[in-house]
Amino acid sequence: MNRLFVAYKPTGISSNFFLTKLKRKYKTKKAGFSGTLDPFAKGVLLIGMGSYTKLFRFLDKTPKTYRATLWLGAKSESLDTEMIEQVDILKEFNESEVLKVLKSLEGELEYEPPIFSAKRIDGQRAYDLARAGKEFTLNKIHSTIYKIVLVHYCHPFITFEATVSEGTYIRSLGRIIANRLGVKFGSLSALERLSEGQFRYNNEKPLDIKKSLNIKQNFYLGESDNLKYGRVLALKDLKIQEDGYYWLESGSFISIINIKDTEVNYELGRIEC
Repeated sequence: MNRLFVAYKPTGISSNFFLTKLKRKYKTKKAGFSGTLDPFAKGVLLIGMGSYTKLFRFLDKTPKTYRATLWLGAKSESLDTEMIEQVDILKEFNESEVLKVLKSLEGELEYEPPIFSAKRIDGQRAYDLARAGKEFTLNKIHSTIYKIVLVHYCHPFITFEATVSEGTYIRSLGRIIANRLGVKFGSLSALERLSEGQFRYNNEKPLDIKKSLNIKQNFYLGESDNLKYGRVLALKDLKIQEDGYYWLESGSFISIINIKDTEVNYELGRIEC
């Protein structure tokens, strides 16, 4: 079964466990997802089944938009409600102060990722090392915060929506917001991914592959059988000859090619669409 669709992962289960349930639902063994969501988080999860699992890196998946609720004064090593150690009682802020801090995050941002993250340290996941009580240091990362808006402020909870570059840690954004308000601790009480690029949840409706790719369509002008049977393609037979990735259509199939230094190579062979 070839199928690409957007699923909605509930909170409290891992992305892998959720994928297992989808495999059973659609009676398939080959399936994968793009953009892991922590068990704590819920929302959009892009699912590919069959040969469509090969397409993730060519899909229009950025920027991503999240809705989160920050609990001011809540101390947690995981920066969410999983490991709350203490809760400080804080004075209420003026909404204008909150708005000012949120806007200050827009643009390029350098920060430390959460220690409870999937980043690898010498081959091990950071969250495994953190749970084992081992000390380690994570390098700072860079993200682009395209837009961040206040949805609601009901002290001590700040709900905001952020549109960000791929790889951004929203739990870290929550910590930064708290710190810029002069609050020592802050943890997320809710996290939802609303979209990945153009992809939003639509009752698991199958997506049109051709409209989902973030690479240009090219056109092969040579003998159609060459494309049909995966034969070597000559650069002179392509309409667009600049370096880059492109998709080609052949009947009910598409192929993805890579042009580099006048050479044409198949990145992915014939995929039914």
